[in-house]
Amino acid sequence: MKIYPHKKNSAMADLGTAIGVGLLAGLAGTAAITVSQMIEMKITKRKPSNAPVDVVSKVLDVTAVSEEKKPKVSQEVHWAYGTTWGVARGILSLAGLKGWTADLAHFASVWGAALVMLPRLKVAPPIQKEDPKTIGTDILHHAVYAVATGLVYDMITRKK
Repeated sequence: MKIYPHKKNSAMADLGTAIGVGLLAGLAGTAAITVSQMIEMKITKRKPSNAPVDVVSKVLDVTAVSEEKKPKVSQEVHWAYGTTWGVARGILSLAGLKGWTADLAHFASVWGAALVMLPRLKVAPPIQKEDPKTIGTDILHHAVYAVATGLVYDMITRKK
């Protein structure tokens, strides 16, 4: 992808483009997973997760100002985390993975990180202790994220 048509692309320009487009795509993916979760919670009557704020509290040794602020902080962390994971999609593209292959690798990275990180921080049980419905729902939401992120990334970087 040429950023400046009159100049040859440099590795740094390509990296910058991958990061920038990845952030935009990650933001779109985060919007998609948020909508997916809202629809699912409405159907199943599940309450929003405090996992994002709980993880940040443990990793950074900070706490929300009050219990009332926890949902807001959790949403802020959710959006920052999801947007940032879009960078990984850009890096996958730089590594030569494109389209569905990159989307699948991105999904595996994002979901795999959650499967390792959340139980290790004691924010969620290990997958073998989860029921199949919960696992399926989690896979669905992460797939929505990865596909939406990939579609936006590919749309922005598509050559005419």
